[in-house]
Amino acid sequence: MTQLPSSPPLPLPPSQGNNDNNSIGSNEETATTTTTTTTKSKIVESLKLFASVCFLLSSVHTTYTHHLERQQQQRQGYGHGQQHQAKQYNNDNLTRGERSATSATITSNGSRRRLSLLDDGGTPSYMNALMKDLKERQKLFEDTPPEEVKYWFEYTGPLQKYFYRYSKSRGKADYFEGRDDSGVISSRFHKPGGGPEHASFYNTPDGDIPPTEVPLYNRLLENCFALGSDARPDLTPSGTWFHWFRSSSSSSSPNEKVTDRCRVLITMNTVGAGRGSTMLWETQPPPIHTSAPRPWMSEQSTAALHLERNLREVDEICKTGLIAVRLQVLVCEPIPGVWTEYMDSMLPNCGGTVAPLTEGVDADANAHGSPYENENENVEERPSPVQVVVVAGSSTADTCHDLKSGFMEKRVQDLILAPPYLDTKFDSRSKFDPAVKVTHPDLVSSDDYDLYIGLKWSSLLTIRSISSFLQASADISAAAASPRNQEPLASGEDGDGTTVTVNNQPSSPFLIPSFVRVSYVSEENNKVAKWRMHGDFFHPAAWEVCKDSFDVTWIPDSLSGNGGVSGICYDQSHASYESVQRRLGGEDGDNDCGQWWIYMAEEQMSLNPEVYANEVSAPIVQGGGNQFWMLTEKHRQEVLKVKVCEHNAESDKALDKCGQNPQAVIPLGDMESFLVNFTPNTALGKKHTLGRRPGYSKEDERERDRDLVRERKQLKGQEDIEKALFDYTVYPAALFRKDATLKAARARDAILTKPENKDEENLGPKTVKSSYYDVTIKKPREATLGWCQSIARKGLCSLYGQYFRESADKRCMEACGLKKNWTAI
Repeated sequence: MTQLPSSPPLPLPPSQGNNDNNSIGSNEETATTTTTTTTKSKIVESLKLFASVCFLLSSVHTTYTHHLERQQQQRQGYGHGQQHQAKQYNNDNLTRGERSATSATITSNGSRRRLSLLDDGGTPSYMNALMKDLKERQKLFEDTPPEEVKYWFEYTGPLQKYFYRYSKSRGKADYFEGRDDSGVISSRFHKPGGGPEHASFYNTPDGDIPPTEVPLYNRLLENCFALGSDARPDLTPSGTWFHWFRSSSSSSSPNEKVTDRCRVLITMNTVGAGRGSTMLWETQPPPIHTSAPRPWMSEQSTAALHLERNLREVDEICKTGLIAVRLQVLVCEPIPGVWTEYMDSMLPNCGGTVAPLTEGVDADANAHGSPYENENENVEERPSPVQVVVVAGSSTADTCHDLKSGFMEKRVQDLILAPPYLDTKFDSRSKFDPAVKVTHPDLVSSDDYDLYIGLKWSSLLTIRSISSFLQASADISAAAASPRNQEPLASGEDGDGTTVTVNNQPSSPFLIPSFVRVSYVSEENNKVAKWRMHGDFFHPAAWEVCKDSFDVTWIPDSLSGNGGVSGICYDQSHASYESVQRRLGGEDGDNDCGQWWIYMAEEQMSLNPEVYANEVSAPIVQGGGNQFWMLTEKHRQEVLKVKVCEHNAESDKALDKCGQNPQAVIPLGDMESFLVNFTPNTALGKKHTLGRRPGYSKEDERERDRDLVRERKQLKGQEDIEKALFDYTVYPAALFRKDATLKAARARDAILTKPENKDEENLGPKTVKSSYYDVTIKKPREATLGWCQSIARKGLCSLYGQYFRESADKRCMEACGLKKNWTAI
């Protein structure tokens, strides 16, 4: 890193401007006037003044000369510090054409920051926009006087409007205006596609991808194949696959081929979907072809809005050309065919048929029949990506509609896991093949898939969720295959209570990435709006977890690179192994390869009635949820082995051999990708059922804190604030990240701090700290820290993993959760 001189340069006098010669002449005039004073009594004083002025001129001239030299070197791109940096890269067998480095230089007083760039010709094309953003952030700091720099400079993003009600008298909607810097993808502020960065990345034309970046663009596909089914689809013209994904619907060339894709099964729970008290399927689907803009509708008006948004997201997923989706919609009773046709027509990129423009077949203009009746075939007579499954009969329909029964949640699990019949006994695990599904062949879930998604209609699915889940799953699989993780942890620093190894043994933790739902404030509750609309920021918050619901852990070697499950931390045959080893070296000495993970220590506590449904039908993953979860085919087979073994176990000893039940984890550096928007946004400001709230493992401590507040009369006469603190769970996404980061940093600090330096009264960091969070509000964070934080919140640490995990650029290692020992104090 290029460093400026240890002492700050002297400021130029205001009269100098940018012309050094004029300024010197001006000061010489002053000096001449001083020395020509005729008063004898002031001769000595004048000589002292002249000497000091000369010394000042010499300092200014030297400083300004160095300033001009630095400017000239920066224009040429080969300054002394830059040559040193380039030489260092060449020693590492890297050239500037392969990597570009951008280093931030900070003055000793920390008040101003400057950025010096190496040759950026080797910057990956997908990083260009981020590098431009960094320059703009840095320029904002440089152009702003130090006394005016505020902490909010790091929060950037487009100004957004949230329309919360419609005024009939004024004929327009009222709205809040602000910025959502959380990084969470919401139906409220984002267009379909998983966010602008993910939508742009996965829809990049093949011809625009540089050859050196092709492996990164194929990483989703390779991870999916590595963790998916070994059986691949029929790509011949006689197969359904060809019918769906050929270039056009007309007769195609005999030599036309279709490519393999990541096969995804989405099983959607639609119980509770409706419009007011009316069941959704008893209403008309939204119009597809309209000549006029749609009237404004509240997020809580109808479930059709959220179903439509999910269908648009699924179609965007198929549009990438990497993923093939089959959607299984579970209902309690048969639904009108118009809804089936509507859902099929919303997925043209997945193999559905676009709805015709005509609105009816009847010659009478007043007749409004189904727009699909003109078609030669309906959805039942052609391959469709949508299958509606009635999961209840006449005797169980009422139970199915009961949101507390857990009936539909259990059906979603059964269709995805496809377990054998319960009356079947197996002598050992070896005689049971979990890859063979025994569900009815008419169900699309009986086919072979690579990824399974179970969700409720109110949870937003995006390609960002799929991409991040596959990458996190590959990371965990890479850690499980690591040679050093096959041995128990050594005593000493590694046995610190936060480092956990995973391997392929039955006793090893079975970790599966899981999701947490978040909600925005809605127009339903004014008090919550006042509590959460702080400043100009919109922020989604979780209500099913809190600070006490999770711990953090460091998993060694939990990084996977290009080519499917590939351990770039230990696989010497991988192309990225050497670059990762060079990246781990350096002055900080933090040479452990891996990443931080959030480990869910409690079950997610939903509101009534979902909390009762989760008790009847517990989530497959401990610490996960029934409203949004994913499994790869490899996950499904392992889960099924454990379930069947537990069912057949006749003793505790046999039960111990079945292996661990899956546990929910979330990568710290990509946390926001696992925060799923609850699209109706009605969850905040509602009380949990007594005894069923987040943090239940520390409920007694919370009550003691509340009693202490009452005794001290800290909130006397402020009952609303007391209820907000203790009766409601509103856990903002940014606070989630902050708490997890500080838990990890404090855990390492406790291990690295020597016993003689520990102070029980001082709770602050002693040896290492978080460079982003362990700062005061008065001292603004350096622009690069805010830049890295924005990158992590947008999920780019995972999307652009080849750069942030493998390149020589270490600036965002903390934000991406890749630095075990954080920043030394």
